[in-house]
Amino acid sequence: MAAIHPNHPVTAQHALGDIPHRSAARHGDKPAIIDGDVTLSYQQFAQRVDAVAAALQAQGLVKGDVLAVLSRNNWQMAVLPFAAARAGVILAPINFLLSAPEVAAIIKLAQPKAFIAEEHLIEVAHGALTLAAATTTAATAATATQTEPILHLAINPGPRATAHKWPDAAPWFEPGPTPQPVTMADDDVVRLMFTSGTEALPKGVMLTSRSLMWQYISTIFSGGFETTDVDLHFMPLYHCAQLDVFLSPDLYVGATSVILQSAGPGRIIQAIEQHGVNKMFATPSKWIELLHSPAFDPAKLAAVTKGYYGASPMPVPVLLELQQVMPQLRLWNFYGQTEMSPAACILPPEDQLTYAGSAGKPALNVELAILDQDCQPVPDGVVGEVAFRSPHACLGYLGNPEATDELFRGGWLHTGDLGYRSETGRLSFVDRVKDTVNVGGEKVSSREVEEVIYKLPGVQECAVIGVPDPRFNEAVVAVVVPKDGATVTPDGVQAHVRAALARFKAPKFVIIAESLPKNASGKILKRDLRDQYQAVAL
Repeated sequence: MAAIHPNHPVTAQHALGDIPHRSAARHGDKPAIIDGDVTLSYQQFAQRVDAVAAALQAQGLVKGDVLAVLSRNNWQMAVLPFAAARAGVILAPINFLLSAPEVAAIIKLAQPKAFIAEEHLIEVAHGALTLAAATTTAATAATATQTEPILHLAINPGPRATAHKWPDAAPWFEPGPTPQPVTMADDDVVRLMFTSGTEALPKGVMLTSRSLMWQYISTIFSGGFETTDVDLHFMPLYHCAQLDVFLSPDLYVGATSVILQSAGPGRIIQAIEQHGVNKMFATPSKWIELLHSPAFDPAKLAAVTKGYYGASPMPVPVLLELQQVMPQLRLWNFYGQTEMSPAACILPPEDQLTYAGSAGKPALNVELAILDQDCQPVPDGVVGEVAFRSPHACLGYLGNPEATDELFRGGWLHTGDLGYRSETGRLSFVDRVKDTVNVGGEKVSSREVEEVIYKLPGVQECAVIGVPDPRFNEAVVAVVVPKDGATVTPDGVQAHVRAALARFKAPKFVIIAESLPKNASGKILKRDLRDQYQAVAL
């Protein structure tokens, strides 16, 4: 085999940090990012990426160091992932809904050398740094070691930043400096993403240039992304769904991205009209909120021809409603998880109703398997754990070799989801492994019961959970949110489910609620519901 030339790694490199200047070379003055009054062309976007990368290096950060960021959506949140990668620094976006103690736990795990926070979140960030420093100092006192203070800066600083002495990050984003070149291998970590924590404490998922770049290619190919798209980004950019399935691939292909900080239906509709948006992603719960908002007007959304959803399947009644009020809309279902960077399977528009509820076929660069408890493939039609092989796969969990071993056991990436593959090769999601309800030894799929409840007129949202039951191990509980003005009763829900499913699958208890708890990415927090209603059957 021929020896690798010393210059080959640089010549052949195509890593996350290379996207902005290569897109700028193709698209120049075309708008890349629109955020309120700020519009950045591709050339201007690349200049700001270089400026932040150079600033990181000037502050002494080197390849492999971590930069944490706590911010709502803004144009800076679009720059930072590429700037960090260009400097070889690992970006760690943090959920802006977390409390100071929760953020402190992430700081202790990620050990960032620098922390950037938006003015609105300075108090949480400052409190988290204080807590992390206090616990670190106490833990290292016996060894007489001392940790260096974490460099911290504020985005759009105001009274909070002034009170806590957080300098303005704006000089970092001023065009001018050029970073020193950094050679990035495919398996170098460029991102730490933290699992949403709907079922357990967050873990730090290590994503590499390989995992992200291959995922972008799969997403662009299977999702119908085009240079002419104007994409609206209102789901949180700290989450890999909005950041890595939509924003980053948009910047890769040369589309225009409109960034919103607020995800209210009125703001969404206004932005669609103002910017001629033709494409947007939302969780099913957000699509439902938009559909049932007083601000909803199909005429104002006529330009939106591409719609995407994920995090959970779209209830069939909602699919039918969308088809009726927005006939021009083509929908894609993106199924995946953070550990897959995140997209893994995609259901295209032509299959939405024919294969309603399905997660679709594996994306371009993904291999799917359904495995039994011994990590052996099961036949089509048999339920097992969903697993993948793909260059999308993460490198593992930071500082958690046991969880990494569990994730990759048997040479597959295990999702923790239950599903089956049809004869046509499409994946049908059944439930989370930990989210089935054990009723006297019979396993009840929460998802199956939810689908039936969604068919009941008057139901806007629902979530089915299992709670401890002294006689049957667990009881099925349905938490139901009615549509405005509709009357939904517990007896009516129970009767409706019993008419469609076996009696043991019907909810033993039905709670009528005003809303369901969700995280910022729109996932229903069933853990919170279990905590709230755990004693209902006792």
